[in-house]
Amino acid sequence: METTSANPPVAASGTDEKVSKYGWKALAGSTVGYAMDGFDLLILGFMLSAISADLQLSPTQAGSLVTWTLVGAVAGGLIFGALSDVYGRIRVLTWTIVLFAVFTGLCAVASGYWDLLFYRTIAGVGLGGEFGIGMALASEAWPAKHRARATSYVALGWQLGVLAAALVTPALLPNIGWRGMFLVGVIPAFVAWFIRNRLHEPELFVRSTAKRRSIIDAFKLLFKDTATSKISVGIVVLTSVQNFGYYGLMIWMPNFLSKQLGFSLTKSSMWTAVTILGMMFGIWVFGQLADRIGRKPTFLLFQAGAVIMVLTYSNLADQSLMLWAGAALGMFVNGMMGGYGALMSEGYPTEARATAQNVLFNIGRGVGGFGPVVVGSLVATYSFQIAIGLLAAIYVLDMIATVFLIPELKGTELK
Repeated sequence: METTSANPPVAASGTDEKVSKYGWKALAGSTVGYAMDGFDLLILGFMLSAISADLQLSPTQAGSLVTWTLVGAVAGGLIFGALSDVYGRIRVLTWTIVLFAVFTGLCAVASGYWDLLFYRTIAGVGLGGEFGIGMALASEAWPAKHRARATSYVALGWQLGVLAAALVTPALLPNIGWRGMFLVGVIPAFVAWFIRNRLHEPELFVRSTAKRRSIIDAFKLLFKDTATSKISVGIVVLTSVQNFGYYGLMIWMPNFLSKQLGFSLTKSSMWTAVTILGMMFGIWVFGQLADRIGRKPTFLLFQAGAVIMVLTYSNLADQSLMLWAGAALGMFVNGMMGGYGALMSEGYPTEARATAQNVLFNIGRGVGGFGPVVVGSLVATYSFQIAIGLLAAIYVLDMIATVFLIPELKGTELK
């Protein structure tokens, strides 16, 4: 695969304000890859009942298919981020796509629980590298003035994948079955592979060859000095709160609306759809604001908005108002996803950029995975209002971490 070009991406200098043709292609490849993540995980959720009936799985076995997919994704994120800092963005992204496509295809011919569990886990490993490497690629291919917008568009890929899965799965699953759906799940991988196969490595990455180090060195660069360690700790706090709040709310809110407030299934589903649309709008707005007023003030604005909306929402009683207020809740709670890519790209050098993206975000994902458990325990022991109060408090912690640990990096030239 070629590594140079007569038309290198403008982000190599960080001074040109025009987005190159390469930049748009890099963005498309990264966004489709992340959409593949969201699409795959949601169609799996839709298919669990059909898979369980066909293969005679217990509820625990069915749930473990999701759990081990996520375990594989975390492992893949940790492995492939560092590999891409050593061997190249495009090359390693191609490896992840092939790994995901092969093992997702094998899921369609699984004969029982154990081989399906193995295929899902390895497919998850392939998924794991998409977020961080895609963010690094987009950041290196776009000029500094538009960098937060670029990474917010990549983050939107996940939500687009979720929406696509929500639309096509109910229509296709009854007709082609769960095995056919796994084959459909390979289609986004082919699209991503097709786009990436026409890309070369970012010029910034090519120029960093002399400084490139080992995989271990890439991990060490996350804590190379006091300033970098502060950023790393701060980002772990931010991504942990992000994932904790997201999963805590999205897993339990539909149940709360249905059981305690009498929402019908239709209204609960509509709440979820409206909230997701609010999240997408929030991600887009975040990218626009972060490029205009800076990363730090935009994070603080959204964190304060999350505190206010979480507390406000917990005190609403009118069903119609709660339905539409969910959009504002989603905007602030998940809109911050639009900023992590740019923040982490600007905080670390090229030889550790994808490592930082995947390692720090996956630590946050691991911590945030306890959100549903903690919220569920508080609801069972005390009340939903107490659980909501905890969620509001963690966004205050988020603001403290932003003020004291996160520097303003708007306009920073990538190193």
